Formats: sequence, structure tokens, C-alpha cells
Amino acid sequence: MSTGMPLGKHFSELRSRLIRIVITVIIITVFLMTVGFNEYNINQVNKDAEESINNKFIIYYPKPDPFNNTATQIALFMSNTLLPKEVKLIQTAPGQAFFAQINIAILIAIIASIPVIVKETFGFISPAIINKEKRIKQIVKISIPATGLLIVGMIFSYVLVIPFVLDFLYKYGESIGVATFLNINDFISFVLQFLLGFGISFELPVIMYIVSLTDLVDYNFWRKNFRYALLVFVILGAIITPDGSGITMWFITGPMIGLYMVGMMFIKRKEKKILKVKS
Repeated sequence: MSTGMPLGKHFSELRSRLIRIVITVIIITVFLMTVGFNEYNINQVNKDAEESINNKFIIYYPKPDPFNNTATQIALFMSNTLLPKEVKLIQTAPGQAFFAQINIAILIAIIASIPVIVKETFGFISPAIINKEKRIKQIVKISIPATGLLIVGMIFSYVLVIPFVLDFLYKYGESIGVATFLNINDFISFVLQFLLGFGISFELPVIMYIVSLTDLVDYNFWRKNFRYALLVFVILGAIITPDGSGITMWFITGPMIGLYMVGMMFIKRKEKKILKVKS
């Protein structure tokens, strides 16, 4: 984005960059909905069944399959690893399982598209005075931690938070002898809400750093507004984890406070480097 560019061209550039992001997400989504990964035991060749089982060397290969696709395999993995054994998934209307798979595919596609999203976002907001070589370095510098933090946030949610919440809520029904059946769409939406909420929340230091690159705010801005940020974190924690326990909200509020501090630390270090270069 050039500072001397007319407003109309700004919107045209923004539209072009958004289209590239959307196309990338669509391509990956279609792949996840049409291709699955099958396992193959290499040691099975020229060996009897018993020896093959005892000496497994599994490789996975892609295979076009609209029913046993990658999104389906991820949904089955979620069901097997997150739900209590007594809880069963059901489909109450035609197409619910299909749309649940689409939701999974879109989320995975967004994660896989992060380098493109960072590239296009930074390419739009970076001042025109930054040369191409420096811009590429900044894109790499931002996209790696952005991807890493998103994945860490989602793993944190998947391993600790979601199992706790599902087990906590299941025990309410168990205490009054109610059998629990979950709609597949509701289950996937519930899980994706947590994954996306935690993943985006863990991007806080990257967002703070990108905003600071525009010179609109500096380290002092983040330091002075910490108490307001704390209030926002508590509210976000309550919205993202609406289980009513008042406990799980701190799974997200606590890390966000720490990540806010990390963001401030990197912004301060960046400002010190700039001052050192100028002096």
C-alpha cells in the first residue's frame, strides 16, 4: 500500500489481495474434501499376515476419496480423542455430517494459508518506502511465529481445555442419569469454536507487532492501556469458553496476559534497535 496512492486504488489493491487469500483457502478446502490419506504397510509385501502385523512400517499416501477424505479422518480423530466413551455422535438431518466436514476443511485450509495471509496483509499495510528485500524478510519474520503461535494455541485448547469442558458438561447429565447424544454438527462447531478462539488469541503478540510497524502506536501505548486489555481478555475468555464453570475462561485469559507481555517486550526491543540505528 503506497501512502500516495488514491483511495480507489487502495480498495482495488485490498480486493486483489483478499481474492488471492480466498482462492488459496478454497483450493486447500477442496483438496481436503476430495482426497484422503490411506495407510500402507511396506513390510506386508511377501510376508505372512502375522509377521506383517508384528513388523509394521506404515506410510500414508493420498488417494481421491470424497467419503473417506481428510476432513472425515480428522472428524473421526476428534470423536475418538475428545468425547467420553459413553457419548455418541448422531446426525439428525441429511447433510449435517457433510457440513461438519466442510467446517473442518475450511479451518485447516485457513491454518495452511497463514503464510499467504501474512504475506498479503503485510504487503498491503507496509509503507511504500520499504524495499522488496526488506519486506520479504519481514514477511518471513512474522509468518513463522504467526503460524507457530496459532498451532500452539490450538494444541493447548485441544489437549487441555476441550477435554476438560466436555467431561465437565457430560458429568452434569450423568449426575441425573441422562444419556448424552451429540449432534455431529454441534460437536464439530463446538470444537472448532475453541480451536479457532484459542488459536487467534495466541496471535496477540504478532498482531501487536504488526500494528506497531505502522507507527500508529508504540510501546507506551500498550503499557498505558494494559488494564483495559486485561478487561478485554476476561470478556473474551468468557465468550470463547461459554461453559458456565467460570474456570475455563482463565485457560485463555491467563495465556493472553502472558502473550501481551511478550508482545510488549518485542515491541520495546524493536524500538531500541531503531533508536540505536538512528543514533
